[in-house]
Amino acid sequence: MNEHLRTALPLAGAGVPVLPLRHGKEPFGNCRTCARCACGGRPNMKTPGPCQCPAVCHAWAAATTDTAVITSSRWAPAWRQAGAVAYHPAGAGLTVVDLDNADAVTWARGNLPATRTVLTTRGEHWIYRGTMQSANRVRPGVDLKSRMVYARWIGPGTGTMTDLPPAVRALVEEEETTPARGGVVSSVPERATWDRTVATGCRHTATFVGTGLERGLAMVRSCQESGAGSKAFAVASFLAAQHADCPGPCGLDALGQDIVAAAVSVGVPEPYAQRAVTRGLNSAGRAA
Repeated sequence: MNEHLRTALPLAGAGVPVLPLRHGKEPFGNCRTCARCACGGRPNMKTPGPCQCPAVCHAWAAATTDTAVITSSRWAPAWRQAGAVAYHPAGAGLTVVDLDNADAVTWARGNLPATRTVLTTRGEHWIYRGTMQSANRVRPGVDLKSRMVYARWIGPGTGTMTDLPPAVRALVEEEETTPARGGVVSSVPERATWDRTVATGCRHTATFVGTGLERGLAMVRSCQESGAGSKAFAVASFLAAQHADCPGPCGLDALGQDIVAAAVSVGVPEPYAQRAVTRGLNSAGRAA
């Protein structure tokens, strides 16, 4: 039994659904049966499916408190290769406010009620009792991890856990997929380019990736009046599914930023475009 499995078992016993992560803090890829979601997905995913695969498939949706599954022979290879332990916050009735830098921590201390806090490499996790929709980049350096995502287990933290406050829920505002035209709504910063330097574990050729990306970007840009945000989600989900069998990394973040830029070009607010694309990439078994 390695250190990560020893960490996971007490968490599962306490009602916290866990799963192993590979090095790089990403989930293990789907098995051949579940590749590209051919199995239909698990019942608890955004699009419910019939999959009952005993392997560590579908990222956050594989998280469980069942110790028989966690210690099974199908999970054993993943534990042997694991680089970390993750958990599904909403499965434990929790929301994690992921503060990614010192400025974000300073903002939280001035705007959010104190709660259980876990120190991370770059910032802090503030953990509240209660669940909500997950979203990335709700403000600079701040992600919300609760439903349909995983969070890396770093430790129990310190302080008294409090109820999820309205101020956190308010960070995920109601958004339009494409607003009325007029003026510049956002500006996407300079972004990385997809190539072998960011996709060292991708099994596909540059031509395959480039062709798929250009088709997806054209679909997003065609939504001139409405629906570009939803289309960006769909394109990101489809592209991520093409890489489900790759050992990774596949440089999907670089592809994602191209999709965000396409959505912004037809009027989608950048924060919404970022969240839609991130959710699309994660829906295919990849992490936010």
